Amino acid sequence: MYVIGLMSGTSADGIDAAIVSWPEEAVASPHELLAFIEVPFSLELQKRIHALAAGRLEGKDAIRELALLDVLLGRKFAEAAILVANQAGISQEGMSKVAIATHGQTVGHFPESNATLQIGDPSVIAQLTGCTTVADFRTRDVAAGGEGAPLAPFFHYSLFSDLFENRVVLNLGGIANVTWLPPGRKSQNVMAFDVGPANVLMDCVIQQTNPNNRFDRDGRLAAQGSVQSEWLKEMLDDPYLERHPPKSTGREHYGPVEAQHWLDRSRREGKSVEDLLATLSEFTAVAISNACAKFLIDAGPIDRMIVGGGGVKNSHLIDGISSASGGLTLDFMNDHGVPPDAAEAMAFSLMGRNALLGIPNHLPACTGASEELVLGEIVPGRAGLKVYK
Repeated sequence: MYVIGLMSGTSADGIDAAIVSWPEEAVASPHELLAFIEVPFSLELQKRIHALAAGRLEGKDAIRELALLDVLLGRKFAEAAILVANQAGISQEGMSKVAIATHGQTVGHFPESNATLQIGDPSVIAQLTGCTTVADFRTRDVAAGGEGAPLAPFFHYSLFSDLFENRVVLNLGGIANVTWLPPGRKSQNVMAFDVGPANVLMDCVIQQTNPNNRFDRDGRLAAQGSVQSEWLKEMLDDPYLERHPPKSTGREHYGPVEAQHWLDRSRREGKSVEDLLATLSEFTAVAISNACAKFLIDAGPIDRMIVGGGGVKNSHLIDGISSASGGLTLDFMNDHGVPPDAAEAMAFSLMGRNALLGIPNHLPACTGASEELVLGEIVPGRAGLKVYK
């Protein structure tokens, strides 16, 4: 079954699109990644998404922008799906053999109030591509009392778990999340949660100090700064870090408001942007190490940590994580056959495959949902509801 997975994350800098051939049964292997592309958003569109998500608009302006972006992002997701299908050698006519699974763009995530919102209208995607489209995966989990996140652990469990090794999968997107995969491949024993910020605060600092840039490439600026120990202590005192899993977070907690607070602080104290970036990078590294020590205490020694997400491109951050974890050697997802940049899009491709087959596609032990469910709302394509080959 060919399923295109579409993912736009916390950074809202573009769409990851992966088309994967999956078996037409519950197992995830053998599978084949046919093509993967990244489609960047314009800086203007990124700013619009961030402004909406940050609640900077009021009244009618907010409602209108929400509706406009819902349709615009639906079109963007549809374009990305067609592009990645073409990359895999599938023509417009051949799209009848393809389904689409879209995460959408999160603009609000409030699991404590049983609410989450992703936009990028799946009806627009289905109409423009002709493909049956699965969307809104998080809402069913939240409706069942879950956090709606993290969802990627279902993919991690399916592809990275091992009969003998005690493994941790670390995803470094806007938010850092970990998945503990104990030996034995028993899904009910998997634990996963959002640790805290990975790239999001550092990206916000860059964007607020230099609007023409989106991130600190390879951590070069952070590497030039000095970690401010007092700031680091305050960052690590964040109550979220002490909450026990299941738990999830996003830009509403770690976003532009928090970044601006630390920027203002650094300016008052006469410290450089490089010092702030160095401290934020160390915050991420230490928070990950502390979370593994605190919440995976029963796991025993970690045999292998497998890292994916955009943060793998930041060598300064990777070195910091390894050092904070006692020199633990880090594997990368591509060492296990999954390109790190493609992992999240592949995860939603797999979840969409399961939704179309009517089989569970999340791990309630990780999200806190009351029961195992089939997540996702399905919009039929031109061929109607069918399993695609």
